[in-house]
Amino acid sequence: MGKRLFLAGATGAIGKRLLPLLKQAGHHVVGTTRSSAKAAALERTGVEAVIVDMFDADAVERVVVAARPDTVIHQLTALPPGLEPTRMDEAIKANARLRQEGTRNLVRAAKAAGARRLIAQSLAWAYLPGARPFTEASPLYAGAVEELDVSKRGVVALEDSIMNAAPIEGIVLRYGRLYGPGTGFDSPPSSLPLHVDAAAHAAFLAIERGAPGAYNIVEPNDDVTSTKAATELGWSSDFRLPERLESPLIV
Repeated sequence: MGKRLFLAGATGAIGKRLLPLLKQAGHHVVGTTRSSAKAAALERTGVEAVIVDMFDADAVERVVVAARPDTVIHQLTALPPGLEPTRMDEAIKANARLRQEGTRNLVRAAKAAGARRLIAQSLAWAYLPGARPFTEASPLYAGAVEELDVSKRGVVALEDSIMNAAPIEGIVLRYGRLYGPGTGFDSPPSSLPLHVDAAAHAAFLAIERGAPGAYNIVEPNDDVTSTKAATELGWSSDFRLPERLESPLIV
């Protein structure tokens, strides 16, 4: 039986690849966007679209409570397509703010809605220098949060909010560097590659599987291991979205 899901960031690179999996599984999806055109495209795919400013805590709470989700999925970013260099300085600041304030608002709303599980994206390259390969138990950035740069502060704030969202079960997916449809990169990067379809599939699996906590989601490499995700979520970096499920409607 399908679940009621709230997908924040439904028209982002991962959100677009995750939606077909959720719909095929029979889930009822409420998805967020900031664009009326994208909202209309979402509706054409059978998704209940909502336009909301994630920095407006009261508005976020209203739409999440109205959705009555069993699970909330956080795939929000503020990064430009293809990580356009001329836009990255401002985008990094906006993305960090989204990880801090947007995540906090989403957790508050999920609690108000009585959601059971909260799944959010993080980064697989946030580990302190040390013995490799890094596992989920390896320490992240150290030092006082105020001493970290803006991007690192955003990651720390996001993970802290999700990991301490009890009674909600918080799951953090530490993604590698994305490539594939909608990312602006056709080929895998040299460090910590991750195909966007495999990233989406990890979120899909986490709806039903896995204990609360962090999971590395990255292709095999010498620096970060995804053994835990393979064992507990049944995740594989080889997953690709079947062509019959791909949707060209969301722009």
